[in-house]
Amino acid sequence: MLTTTLLLTVFPFAMIYSAMTDLLEMKIENRAMIVLAAAFLPAAFLVGMPWPLFGMHLLVGFACLCVTFGLFAFGGMGGGDAKLIAATALWFGPSMLTVEYLLYSALIGGALTVGILLVRSQMLPVTGVEFVDRLIEKETGVPYGIALGIGGLIVYSHSAWVSAAIG
Repeated sequence: MLTTTLLLTVFPFAMIYSAMTDLLEMKIENRAMIVLAAAFLPAAFLVGMPWPLFGMHLLVGFACLCVTFGLFAFGGMGGGDAKLIAATALWFGPSMLTVEYLLYSALIGGALTVGILLVRSQMLPVTGVEFVDRLIEKETGVPYGIALGIGGLIVYSHSAWVSAAIG
């Protein structure tokens, strides 16, 4: 029961929360990444993950953190996006799930960016709805946490974590 509850709530909630806060505030809260990373340890223990594989998951998460913070340092992405990618990669580890996550997130993020740029070219930020007007502002970035959250949910839905929770 504890395993099922943990596996079916923490990761999905963190992805949804990150996407929504990025949409509404253009910011991904640190607490989402902290909960996501901290919940990995008990989740791995509860599903009986072998220690060598646990270490590989940590290594993949750390590698993603190093790469994404390099991109952040050069202005290629936001700091919240970098931390969310790393915390998510911690869960997906050394598997094709990490590659799928990055690919889905990139595709969804590209579509999101094109969509926002099209809206910005046609509308003025005068809707009166604060987060909508912020999205329409030409100087505002793209809330990429939406793509990261959706990509994470898609990949997580067919992961061993969900299989362990319902199996």
